[in-house]
Amino acid sequence: MTMPLDIAKLADILRLAAKTEILPRFRRLGGGDVRSKSEPSDLVTEADEAAERLIRRELEALAPDALFVGEESVAADPALLGKLANVDFAVVVDPVDGTFNFASGIPAFGVMASVVWKGEAVAGLIYDPMGDDWVMAEKGAGAYLRRPDGEAIKLSVAEPRPLEAMVGMASPGYFFGERREQILANLAKVRFFANYRCSAHEYRTFSSGHVQFVLYNKLMPWDHLPGTLIAAEAGGHVARFDGSPYRPHHVDGGLLVATCRDSWQMLRREIIGD
Repeated sequence: MTMPLDIAKLADILRLAAKTEILPRFRRLGGGDVRSKSEPSDLVTEADEAAERLIRRELEALAPDALFVGEESVAADPALLGKLANVDFAVVVDPVDGTFNFASGIPAFGVMASVVWKGEAVAGLIYDPMGDDWVMAEKGAGAYLRRPDGEAIKLSVAEPRPLEAMVGMASPGYFFGERREQILANLAKVRFFANYRCSAHEYRTFSSGHVQFVLYNKLMPWDHLPGTLIAAEAGGHVARFDGSPYRPHHVDGGLLVATCRDSWQMLRREIIGD
């Protein structure tokens, strides 16, 4: 399909935001530069807000007709999130994914963006400021690791493994009560699972072929639209827990990504259960 904006230019904007507003603040945040939002571990920093302002300003020049949906913009105006269900053209941005890590001085965070066209994600980008590279995909064109010098490496998910040999990424913190206990107990069936507190790096890890699954319960479009498209273009199977497709306006229903449909079904049965 024809992209409604230049993806290479969008990639450059994410990098510019990181170089200008994010990296200069890394491990240099003052006491008033970090604030809690919904809970003590849900943070926003001056870097998040400054980076989002820069990205929005640059996008208004690049794609003036696009609805801009940024994580911090939605925090200020929650009604903005609901517009994704019906808009023809939008750009969804997470200025600093992994804010808890960033604020803690842990070098595992990313800058993410996705392009939504007529109800579906058609491009996704995840920029790693520390590694200075992107993983990115356009719908139907495969997924790639791209570097600033133009080098591009095609990405492919890992080979399937039996359940007991699987390694994956899971975020059990957004399951609650007995459901959380059930999920954690079921995850003992796999060989190993981790949680980077950063979906940017979890999707990069999956799409680069290093783990067999990623699992989330909380769905916000800026956290998952780029990674799910990249994962699918790298050969993975993506669906909500009930097997339905994941769409830009979905904010519930859970999300499971696996190396293939058969692995997805096995993980759904053994880990998610009824």
